[in-house]
Amino acid sequence: MPEGAVVHRGTVEDAAQVLRGRTVTALTGAGVSTDSGIPDYRSPDSPPRNPMTYQQFVGDEAFRRHYWARNHVGWQHVDRTQPNAGHRALATLEERGVLRGLITQNVDLLHEDAGSRRVIDLHGRYDRVICLQCGRVISRAHLAQRLDELNPHFLEEVLSGGLTVADIEVAPDADAVIEQTSHFNPAPCEFCGGVLKPEIVYFGESVPRERVERAYAMVDDAGALLVAGTSLTVMSGLRFVRHAAKTGKPIVIVNRGETRGDPLATVKVEAGVTETLTALVDLLTR
Repeated sequence: MPEGAVVHRGTVEDAAQVLRGRTVTALTGAGVSTDSGIPDYRSPDSPPRNPMTYQQFVGDEAFRRHYWARNHVGWQHVDRTQPNAGHRALATLEERGVLRGLITQNVDLLHEDAGSRRVIDLHGRYDRVICLQCGRVISRAHLAQRLDELNPHFLEEVLSGGLTVADIEVAPDADAVIEQTSHFNPAPCEFCGGVLKPEIVYFGESVPRERVERAYAMVDDAGALLVAGTSLTVMSGLRFVRHAAKTGKPIVIVNRGETRGDPLATVKVEAGVTETLTALVDLLTR
């Protein structure tokens, strides 16, 4: 944040006053899903993380083996999570005609599970896998069956000693924190033998242009932007806040901790995401 930048801090009532009478587009990040049991990357209480980059994944077989071993554990945790009250609040705002659409940086699909219909999964989705050679897309559940066949005792070894998947630290991209992965056998594409990659935008990888254009259009389609649960550290989300500010739209940011968009906010609510979104439903749909 630039030195001396003005942050217009306020309450949920202040946020409602800004949004009331306007249609809204929402931009969400990992902080929306923490109350569902999926940790974020950058909140004050988050452990330090070094997510794998796209260049590491495509350029090094050892990195790919390490990733798929961890993902084989972590995706199950994400697959079992349920939407929380914050997800449901956004779905309700859409149902009531307040929310025009939702752009999420999350890959967990919890917005869709909560009932949101107009969702742009900016960074992809955890439940699909793409071949980098032939472009075929398969479900992550189908790949799990193949990985179980190639690594019949892997999960038993990881979960020995009474551990469950829920006991293992999992990142927002379904990457589980486990160390012994050198013996894991990744699966090649069953159609062409190519390299499989989760249909997720990695650090260092560009969001598909068509997806970005749809997100810009969704921001343009509304009268205000509501940002929830993201520090806006990466440009993939921050650009939509800058775009909204450039076009004169009011911006409400809800996040515990500083964000790169704070100087552009009409109101910044420094509070928990779930309780704030739930309160906004009551205030905006009376």
